[in-house]
Amino acid sequence: MAKLTVIPWRAPVAAGPVDAVVHLPGSKSVTNRALVLGALATGPSTLSSPLLARDSALMVAGLRALGTHVSTAADDRWVVRPGPLHAAGHIDVGLAGTVMRFLPPVAGLAAGPATFDGDALARRRPLGPLIDALRRIGVRVDGGPGGVLPLTVHGTGEVRGGEVVIDASASSQLVSGLLLAAARFARGITVRHVGPPVPAAPHLRMTVQMLRSAGAGVDDATPDVWSVAPGRLSGRGWEIEPDLSSALPFFAAALVTAGTVVLPGWPRSSMQPVEQLRGLLRAMGADVRLGTGGLTVRGTGRVHGLDADLSGLSELAPVLAALAALADSPSTLHGVGHIRGHETDRLAVLARALGTLGAEVTELADGLRIVPRPLRAGVVDTDRDHRMAHAAAVIGLAVPGVELSDVACTSKTLPDFPALWSAMIAGD
Repeated sequence: MAKLTVIPWRAPVAAGPVDAVVHLPGSKSVTNRALVLGALATGPSTLSSPLLARDSALMVAGLRALGTHVSTAADDRWVVRPGPLHAAGHIDVGLAGTVMRFLPPVAGLAAGPATFDGDALARRRPLGPLIDALRRIGVRVDGGPGGVLPLTVHGTGEVRGGEVVIDASASSQLVSGLLLAAARFARGITVRHVGPPVPAAPHLRMTVQMLRSAGAGVDDATPDVWSVAPGRLSGRGWEIEPDLSSALPFFAAALVTAGTVVLPGWPRSSMQPVEQLRGLLRAMGADVRLGTGGLTVRGTGRVHGLDADLSGLSELAPVLAALAALADSPSTLHGVGHIRGHETDRLAVLARALGTLGAEVTELADGLRIVPRPLRAGVVDTDRDHRMAHAAAVIGLAVPGVELSDVACTSKTLPDFPALWSAMIAGD
C-alpha cells in the first residue's frame, strides 16, 4: 500500500493587529467528565455546548460500548441515559488520556471483559498506578508489563472499593479516573497520593467540584487524600464552558500582533484555571479583562519573558513556550516534567521545534529555558500533537514561512482550528 503523503500546512502571517471575536467549543475536560458522571447517574443528563472533537467522540463510543445510551444527534445538546453496564469488547482510546484513565474503572462496574487500546503513541502513556489501584480494590485487569496499553478489564458488575495508595505524579487523571466512578463502588474509595506533587491540580479540583454537583460525597480536606462515599449520582444538566487550552493560541495572537481577541460566553465562575492564565498573560504584556462580553485579551505591542511554575497548567506550556520564543527577554518554564508522558515527549518536541526555527532552547529536567533569537522559516514536526500545532501557528503569525508537518492533529480537541485561525487573521 502506498504511503499517504501529508502536505505541510503553511501558518498564515498576520499583516497587522488581529481584531476578532472567536467562538470556541466546550471544554474537553468538562465534557468528558460530564459524560462519565452521566453514565453512572440514576437518571438522564444533558450536556449543553459539548466539545465536538476526537477525544469526546472516543469517550462517547467507549461509554456506548459499556451500555450507556448517548444521543449526539444535536451538536449543541447531548443526552446521556444510563443503563445497566455491560462490556461489549474493544474500546479505542485513541490518544485521549481521559478515555484511557476514566473508563477502566467504569469497565470494572460492567459485566464482561473490555479491552482497551489506542494509537501507537498511546502505548507510551503511563497507566501502571491506575492498574495497580484497580487490582487492589477488587478489579481483575490483564495487561502487559510496564503498566501501559493494551489492557483488559474483566468486569463483574460490581467493585469492592476501599483505600488505595498510589503515585499519581505522572498525571492527575490517575486519581480523577478512580474518583469519578467511586460513588458506585460498594465501599466508595479513599485515594492517598505518595510521591512528587500531583500535576495539573486544577483538573483534580474540577473532578471534585463536578462530583459534588452530581450529588457525591467527597472529602478532600487532607492534602493528597481524596475520599468519595458510596452513594447515588444524580442526572443533571451541564453547561459546558469554552475550552481554556484551546483558547490560549487565540489569546496569544493578540499578544504577538498587538491586537484584540474576545472569547464570548466565558462564565464568571469557571472550573478551569482562568485566573492563573490571566496572571501569566499579564506578566507577558497583555491586558486581560473578564466582562459581560466575555474574556478579552489585548496585546500591548511587546511580549515579555516569563519565569513560571506551570505544574498546574501543563496543557498551556507549548503555546507559552512559543510566546517565549517571540519575547523580549529569556524565559524559564518549569514544573512540567510530566508532559514528557503526554501525547508525545512535549519537552523534547518543543525544544526541537523551536530550535528548528532559530530559538535557543535548553531542556531542563522539568521544563525549558528559552532565549529569544531571530527566528526563521522552517517546517515544524508536530509529532501528531495538537498543542505543538497550536504553538507553531502562533510563531507563524510573526515569522513568514513557518509550516506544520500535520495540522490535522488539531482534530483531537479543536477540529475547526485551521479555519478559525485563518478567519481570525483575515478579520472574517
